[in-house]
Formats: sequence, structure tokens, C-alpha cells
Amino acid sequence: MKKNLEVPIETRIGNALNQIEILDIHTHLYAPSMGKMLLWGIDELLVYHYLVAEAFRWMNIPYSKFFALSKSEQAQYIWNELFLHHSPISESCRGVITTLNMLGLDPRKRDLELIRKWYAERSLEEHVDETFALAGLKAVVMTNSPFDREETSYWEKGLQQDPRFLTALRIDPLLLDYGNTIAYLREKGYNVAEALTQEVRDELFRFLSDWADKLNPLYLMVSLPPEFSYQVETSRHKMLSKVILPFCRERGLPFAMMCGVTRAVNPQLCLAGDSVGLSSITSVENLCRNFPENRFLVTALSRENQHSLCVAARKFRNLHPFGCWWFTNIPTLMDEISTLRFELLGLSFTAQHSDARVLDQIIYKWTHFKESLILTLSEKYSALEASGWEISDEEISRDLQDILGRNFEQFCSKESSEKSS
Repeated sequence: MKKNLEVPIETRIGNALNQIEILDIHTHLYAPSMGKMLLWGIDELLVYHYLVAEAFRWMNIPYSKFFALSKSEQAQYIWNELFLHHSPISESCRGVITTLNMLGLDPRKRDLELIRKWYAERSLEEHVDETFALAGLKAVVMTNSPFDREETSYWEKGLQQDPRFLTALRIDPLLLDYGNTIAYLREKGYNVAEALTQEVRDELFRFLSDWADKLNPLYLMVSLPPEFSYQVETSRHKMLSKVILPFCRERGLPFAMMCGVTRAVNPQLCLAGDSVGLSSITSVENLCRNFPENRFLVTALSRENQHSLCVAARKFRNLHPFGCWWFTNIPTLMDEISTLRFELLGLSFTAQHSDARVLDQIIYKWTHFKESLILTLSEKYSALEASGWEISDEEISRDLQDILGRNFEQFCSKESSEKSS
């Protein structure tokens, strides 16, 4: 075992992080072959909904007037308010600065037009390669919806696959709004109705099978509102137990639940108008207990849910917590949540996913998380060594590979499915 006693543990962790390739297990990115669906560039970074919501705390422009502007005009408003008129100290603003700096641009010049010119001269292929390299990623997992007409057009006409862009099948409308999804399914040739008869269930299986065959997803997924419950018999309860979870078992796919999104708290903010709420971890436990042959990937948006989710994961090996998502993707909470997980779960979780919507964001989201991880993990290793254990460089590398992709890959594997049952 190799250990350099003269090198600080923080440096050893940082060196190991620089040597491994990370699997980003949940993003909102798209493959380059999907054209304009893959967002990138400075204007996309600036009109990201995190910054839009923050900028409106300063801007007096009516919501409707702002959203009627072109993307570059919106970006100019946000640049002026958050970067020129005020110091960009929020995590979202600092992320833009980190990204520009790591790409070799000088944000201190505060010249938006110069940044735009640099991007305009850049090819997408070159940019994908560099952003992946700077973030230290081997692959990202997309969020793929069979209910998005723009996206489905690419899959239905055949798509050139990039092995760095993996797939996940998102089924929110099926679980959360089935009544209003029936017409779409019928239009696509599936003979469905509101009552989940055996015939309807067979058709829904066929729909999911068709898309699983097209996408070859790593998992099925849904974003759940705080009020979601698996304690009371509801239409969602039936859809889960009679269609979605049986399908996941049949195909050997985990079911990912992203818990705690309150949609459109302020609808005038459009995508930026969503908020957070406390979810029922009891429902997660009920699902894990009632469906032991299924595997559940779970992340929670509320800070208050983190402790109970960790405790639940200690009780159910078919439950795998992952990531610091959306409003928890800030240094204060990343530090806290990672520490909580280390102390309750050891290394048996996936530490982070970027949730990136803009390609460039993987640079700062992973850079900032690595800063957090070095601090939290070095504290745990130091405490362990003070108790009488020795950590080698090989063990540090092993542990990092586990929590930054390998645990997820093993959880998604067929062998894990057999073990859970």
C-alpha cells in the first residue's frame, strides 16, 4: 500500500480525483446529434433558470416582457444585474465565472461580447471534448422523455449515438398525469383507457417496452411532488404497483425517484418558478419493503429529508441515495449532506450528479463539488487515521471511483437485481 506521510490528505484526495473519470448519473443534457436540444454557450449559461430567478430579485421589468425578449437580450439583462451591477457571489453566478475561467477566458474583463465572439468561433465537437475533459467525466446520463415531441422525433428517425451520452427513460406524465396522457398514447397507437384493466396494462407495457428498446435506458425515472404518497390507494399508487414497477422488474431496471419538486409556485417565472417541499420518506420505505425485487434510486430536494433518507437506506439494500440536487447543489448543503451520508452509510451511495441543463455547467458543477468532497472526505479519513487506521492512495482511488460512478453501475447491474430479490 502506498502512502506518502509528507503529503496532506487533501492533496492525496485531489490527486486521486484528477486521475479518475466520473459518471454523471443524471443530467438534462442531450447528445450532440440531437441538434439544438443540446444547450451550450454563454447566453445559455446566463439564462439558466437559477440565474433568471435570482436576477428578478433586482430587475423591475415585467415577467412577460422579459420572456418575450430574445435569448441574447435576456442574457444581457442578467449579465448587467448579476455580474456588473452586483458582485456574482451566489453559487450559480460563481459557477459562470468558474466555467469561463477554466475554459481559458478572462471574466475579469467583464466583456460579454468578447465571450460571445469566442463561443461563436468554436465548434460543438471541440466544446464537448473540452468540457468533458475539464469536468473529468467519462459519460453523462441524459433525461429522455417519450412524451416530448421534439425529442421523440430524433429517436423515431434514428439517432447517431455518442457513447458518452447514456439514456434514462423519464415517465412523469404516465405516473403523475395519466388522465391527460391517454390522448397522446392513443395518438401514438396504444389502445389505452383510464381504467387499468389487464388489456390497458398490456398496452402500457408495450409502450414502455417500445421506448426501452429504442433508448436502452439505465433506469426509469420520475420527479415527484412533495404530496406524493405510497400510503393511500390512489391512481398513482395503482400505476406504480400494476404497471411501472412490474415493468422495471421484468426489464431489470432501477426506478429513480427525485422527490420534493413543487411545480409553478410562481408561474410567471416559467421554468424558474418551481420550488421545494418536504417529501414522505415513509412512502420510499413502503415501496422498498413492498417491492423487494425492485431497486430504487432516490434523491431528495428538501434539506429536511436528507437524514431520514439515509436512515431508510440503512434498512433497505434496494435503496440507493444519490446526488445533491437543484437547491441542495450549493457548497453549504453539499458539505452537510456528504458528511451525513459518510457517517451513516459509509461509502455505499453515489455522491453527486450535476443535473446540468447546459453543457458548460458540468465544468463548474463538478469542480465545485470536488472542492467540497475533498474537504468532507479528508475530515473523515483524518478522523479514521487518528483512530488507528491507515489509508493508502490505492484505497482513496477505490473509494472515489465507488462514490462517483461505480456504486451506481453495480446497483444498476443484473447481479444487483438478483441480490435484491
